[in-house]
Amino acid sequence: MATQLRRYEVDPERLDELVAWFPKIVKVREQYGFTVDVAYADRENHQFTWSVSHPGDFEAALAEYERSPERAAAFEGFVSPVTKMYVSMVEPAI
Repeated sequence: MATQLRRYEVDPERLDELVAWFPKIVKVREQYGFTVDVAYADRENHQFTWSVSHPGDFEAALAEYERSPERAAAFEGFVSPVTKMYVSMVEPAI
């Protein structure tokens, strides 16, 4: 199982907007075999952190997901409040 950790710095005025929209993209990710493991809104630091896993070839599934019409539809009309992104593959430490 491959896991990607995604941490976003978010426009403080728009964190609620990201939280409300997020389930839409989770649904699309699931259609492509991904599982969203956790998602946290850190209001104090204006961050949104989540992890996503895939049981197979993560990169191949990601490429298919990224070019999908479902992903494009989920992002249609959504102006991202993310100001900075940190994305990396991670492994369990405990």
